[in-house]
Amino acid sequence: MSAEAADREAATSSRPCTPPQTSWFEFLLEEDLLEQHLRKPSPDPPPVQLIVQFLEQASKPSVNEQNQVQPPPDNKRNRILKLLALKVAAHLKWDLDVLEKSLSVPVLNMLLNELLCISKVPPGTKHVDVDLSSLPPTTAMAILLYNRWAIRTIVKSSFPVKQVKPGPPQLNVMNQMQQEKELTENILKVLKEQAADSILVLEGALKLNKDLYVHTIRTLDLLAMEPGMVNGETESSTAGLKISAEEIQCQVCYDLGAVYFQQGATNAALHENAKEKFFKTKELIAKIGSSSLHCTIDEKRLAGYCQACGVLTSSDDDASQQASPYNQIHNCMKSGNYQDLVKIFLEDNLALSLPVQFRQSVLRELFQKAQQGNDALDEVCFKICVCNTVCDVLQGQIIDIQFCQLFLKPNKEKIDFLLEVCSRSINLETASEPLKRKMAAFLKNLCLSLEDLQLVFMISSHELFIKLLKDDERKLLVDQMRKRSLRVNLSTKPVTSFYDIPASASVNIGQLEHQLILSVDPWRIRQILIELHGMTSERQFWTISNKWEVPNVYGNVILGIKDNLTRDLVYILMAKGLHCCAIKDFVHAKQLFAACLELVTEFSPKLRQVMLNEMLLLDIYTHEAGPGATGERPPSDLISRVRGYLEMRVPDIPLRQVIAEECVAFLLNWRENEYLTMQVPLPLVQTNPYVKLGQLLAATCKELPGPKESRRTAKDLWEVVVQICSVSNQHKRGNDGRVSLIKHRESTLGIMYRSELLSFIKKLREPLVLTTILSLFVKLHNVREDIVNDITAEYISIWPSSIPNLQSVDFEAVAVTVKELVNYALTINSNNHFWLIIQADIYFATNQYSAALHYYLQAGAVCSDFFNKMVPPDVFTDQVIKRMIKCCSLLNCHTQVAILCQFLREVDYKTAFKALQEQNSHDAMDSYYEYIWDVTILEYLTYLHHKRGETDKRQIAIKAIGQTELNASNPEEVLQLAAQRRKKKFLQAMAKLYF
Repeated sequence: MSAEAADREAATSSRPCTPPQTSWFEFLLEEDLLEQHLRKPSPDPPPVQLIVQFLEQASKPSVNEQNQVQPPPDNKRNRILKLLALKVAAHLKWDLDVLEKSLSVPVLNMLLNELLCISKVPPGTKHVDVDLSSLPPTTAMAILLYNRWAIRTIVKSSFPVKQVKPGPPQLNVMNQMQQEKELTENILKVLKEQAADSILVLEGALKLNKDLYVHTIRTLDLLAMEPGMVNGETESSTAGLKISAEEIQCQVCYDLGAVYFQQGATNAALHENAKEKFFKTKELIAKIGSSSLHCTIDEKRLAGYCQACGVLTSSDDDASQQASPYNQIHNCMKSGNYQDLVKIFLEDNLALSLPVQFRQSVLRELFQKAQQGNDALDEVCFKICVCNTVCDVLQGQIIDIQFCQLFLKPNKEKIDFLLEVCSRSINLETASEPLKRKMAAFLKNLCLSLEDLQLVFMISSHELFIKLLKDDERKLLVDQMRKRSLRVNLSTKPVTSFYDIPASASVNIGQLEHQLILSVDPWRIRQILIELHGMTSERQFWTISNKWEVPNVYGNVILGIKDNLTRDLVYILMAKGLHCCAIKDFVHAKQLFAACLELVTEFSPKLRQVMLNEMLLLDIYTHEAGPGATGERPPSDLISRVRGYLEMRVPDIPLRQVIAEECVAFLLNWRENEYLTMQVPLPLVQTNPYVKLGQLLAATCKELPGPKESRRTAKDLWEVVVQICSVSNQHKRGNDGRVSLIKHRESTLGIMYRSELLSFIKKLREPLVLTTILSLFVKLHNVREDIVNDITAEYISIWPSSIPNLQSVDFEAVAVTVKELVNYALTINSNNHFWLIIQADIYFATNQYSAALHYYLQAGAVCSDFFNKMVPPDVFTDQVIKRMIKCCSLLNCHTQVAILCQFLREVDYKTAFKALQEQNSHDAMDSYYEYIWDVTILEYLTYLHHKRGETDKRQIAIKAIGQTELNASNPEEVLQLAAQRRKKKFLQAMAKLYF
């Protein structure tokens, strides 16, 4: 305490605090009593209330002699009142957090404006135009305080405010509230207009690397003295309360971050600025530490801001933010990747890092989307709700009503997922005992709430349930379920149920059977079957699941095994292996097949060969789905095994046709044409239709580059396919006595059915093989006499041009096959221009002209770098151009017709002129004139528009003719470049129109 203050306190200590005849307000007007009042432990009235009272008294309007309301006078009393209000704020160290909580916007606005005035900031001066570094420290600090408050007020006004329930209406109070509301709105309007300037002032403050000072009661007293008595002390660098540069930057960064974040709703780039400011604030807080007296930042709110910025922005420099679960959840919701969203929630059930409120908000958002008509989200909502419910259970929370609603109609899939979530949400080895009891109680109550006894059995036989509940608890639960079952069925005829079987044996058998169904571990399957057969010898356990399917050719052999345990084990291992293979779980399939092979090797050479064949098929699938998908050639060992299978001559071995089919497709896909053509045994060709088809395809592909007379194999392949596509005719006499012709769609005359041929072709990926078979079907499609529009294809000339018996071919099936094959081929390579032309021709032949143009243009685009290079003449042939012309004509795009007529080797002026005469063109007409390079067509356009009186369009045509690069005297190279440039622009414009 200073000497002056001590003397003052001693002098006034004997004076009574509040004389009875004087109100406390008038009493405190005496300046020397204010500090004594503020130093009390609990001053009454509190300091903030004093500010309100002082400023209200100072701003009371006056009334003149004519009873007219006048502004408050600038007299000594009012100046003292304002000074007292400033002193109280100085006593509170100008803490905006404290002032904003207790003072309204108009009062705080008045207080800070008084601070600006007393700090010698000229009224009406734009703060952004003032150089802070050149001002006295207290003046610069006053400007910073005002502008910090301005943007804080703007940010706060954007927050939703809970409406206070009004009490009994009082007219005076309501008028006062309405006036204050209007005044606040006016101040906010001004602050928002000046927001950009305030932000610039604060950004400039961040560049000040020096300490500043804020007014104290002492400096305010000095300012109130006569100017001659101050001697410039208030303008020196040591006057007032010192605020360090780090504290200033920390407060300013936080306030700027908040306003940038608030503005980011309309400008996403501002979130980056907000993130930078908030992260800088965190750094400064760590640097300042807890010793700061003047910098109070709500660190929880700051952490929330940082987390939100990390989610809303993507930063390569902050890997931890990118990897945070909040960021991942935001990205999943934004992209609609709900499977990964469920995975994140499932993983967090073990970590428990996401707050309960955040989990619930994500679920609410998903429910809202589902209610807007997205039915696919129903399952996602259920899964997220289950994850949240299990999380609540582990944290001791009450189960949400949403879970009960979604679980009103449980089924097997819902129970399966619930059990999976429970299993993955608790680590039994490390979990505490209370945590285990919570999970056990949840599963137990779930069993009691279910009506379907099969679903109860699913839960009670689950491994997690068995580990969490003791034997006596499980027995008690079974008794409760039995009693409940009796109560439910009291009025009905009793039925046999799971609970009517003696508890111990039935529960154990049921649990083991359930584990047998779910397990894919071959040694666990063996152990379960041994236990089951030890309990009862009457059951055939290979029948307990109707999902276990083994091909009939294998089933007869397996079921002939005399030992029941071995029979069950072989059947189940093979069935599970085939299922895993079908769902592309090749790792488990290999384990199951390997165990089965080891088992059957001991007693059955026939089943041993069966398993070797199935493992060969599995290895083919594994390679095609793995290295083969990237073009890596299969190992020589696998190719040798495929050949060995085709050449196998072991008698009485049950064989699946699909293995031979996959082997032949495998050899064709990896260009083993030499083997299929020259080395495959003749008996195999005669007995296996897929080998015969593969040999003919391989031989035809080998001879494609050769002379025409060497294409004997092409004719053989043609005859085989024609026979497959032929139908057998029968005559039948009807009731009316007339004879009708019946066609049988699936003929048995060919080496296989057409559906089998189509299935085999869809296993092929080699482009040359696909092109060959596709061109064959295109030629067969074109052979029909009544066909209007032929389809073009590569290598189409190698096939015969006629068929002896046209009536025998099912051309409707051929047309369907062509469409299916083209669609399949384009899934293999969507950029093959020959296949795209075939697709376009199909659409053209079926009068789908817009789709035809799409594929014609796509074919040209893929082989010309989107028309930046010349389209090869074997792609845009005259026939293709003429079909494009016809498509445009039938779509009433007549200007496009005229332009395309230039693309022909000989310009078709007749068609072009006729098209230009049409007046109902649906294209852009004169905007296409810049794409015409043929002067004759442009001259005709000029004449046509002149004849019709279309002056504007005539001028456009004249302008197009007048371009120097179209001058007929130009060298041929210049003319060709001009034509090529216009072709490129026109085709690109067409592509944008039809793609």
